[in-house]
Amino acid sequence: MKVLVIGGGAREHALCRSLSLDPDVTALYCAPGNAGIAEVAELRPVDALDGDAVTRLATELGAGLVVIGPEAPLVAGVADSVRAAGIPVFGPSREAARLEGSKAFAKDVMAAAGVPTARSYVCVTPEEVDAALDAFGAPYVVKDDGLAAGKGVVVTEDRAAAREHALSCERVVIEEFLDGPEVSLFAITDGVTVLPLQPAQDFKRALDGDQGPNTGGMGAYSPLPWADPKLVAEVMETVLQPTVDELRHRGTPFSGLLYAGLAITSRGVRVIEFNARFGDPETQVVLARLRTPLASVLLNAANGTLDAEPPLNWREDAAVTVVVASHNYPGTPRTGDAIEGLDEVAAEDGPEAYVLHAGTRREGDAVVSAGGRVLSVTATGSDLAQARERAYKAVARIRLDGSQYRTDIASKAAEGR
Repeated sequence: MKVLVIGGGAREHALCRSLSLDPDVTALYCAPGNAGIAEVAELRPVDALDGDAVTRLATELGAGLVVIGPEAPLVAGVADSVRAAGIPVFGPSREAARLEGSKAFAKDVMAAAGVPTARSYVCVTPEEVDAALDAFGAPYVVKDDGLAAGKGVVVTEDRAAAREHALSCERVVIEEFLDGPEVSLFAITDGVTVLPLQPAQDFKRALDGDQGPNTGGMGAYSPLPWADPKLVAEVMETVLQPTVDELRHRGTPFSGLLYAGLAITSRGVRVIEFNARFGDPETQVVLARLRTPLASVLLNAANGTLDAEPPLNWREDAAVTVVVASHNYPGTPRTGDAIEGLDEVAAEDGPEAYVLHAGTRREGDAVVSAGGRVLSVTATGSDLAQARERAYKAVARIRLDGSQYRTDIASKAAEGR
């Protein structure tokens, strides 16, 4: 089949890499893509938020499947436009994508479905904000109700900082702090059947030791050697299936990728948030471990035939990804800096380590930075220690002026801590 992927980050590069290795994929396109994706897919320009433009492009290309990567096109209803044209699309409708587009909507769905989550208040006035902050106390958890590119959440002991963030949002969700380690679990669903992937853990803070500001994610690893072997089954039973069932009962079935951000608390598993698409950078490590060809799984989800899909086949290998970010990220990033060392990684470290591009573009013969998170250096190994060693060995070959990365991705898990 011909496949069109919408987006241009490292998540889309990971998706395109997996799809390019699938023998069922006869042609692979990405719009708008980036410098790295151009090595495995044919790039096409498109306004990813314009459903009509995406549908026209898919029609022109004869795409048998459209895969929408980022959250913004999903919340804008791009999948609805493509679906209305009769083209199979992997991604939820505008209504179902509200699960990510509105924290308040997600809380309402979870309450109706009996899904365990943090107690919370939805606030729109300063008085409501003050009352909610007082009710929960520190540490304060304040979430912008709308999309915020992974950076709309503030967790702080500083009440003034929490209040300032809350008042900067039109509508905000303030909730109790959830203790314990966090886990990301993806599930592919057609609105009825739910197929869980392998869990991963990402690192949101910019600096080592989970210090510094919140980011879109500075690295990830999978599997989680410290997690309960029954975790996936428990989350399927208490979170994923009930949520999919509730949305179907509401008349807004969720078809696509349901991402549960979880906290493993002293009181059990709790949902921190839902996303309506593959997460970045967790996708990079999860797909690195997936042996089952990806295209048929996504197509079955798009066509409502996921019950025909056999169990997924996973590699025993571990995977680690380290994000190389630009100068000043997550503030206003500096762009246009030349990236060197990519050919060295390909020549010296492949196939166990490779570079997935996030914010890059090509200028003549050079690849330059074009965003905050620039690269996801991903590696596999027999265990986390080996995957981690390979990832950082490849990172050391990358030269990007002013760049930054965390040095402790997966370090505790690799050491059995």
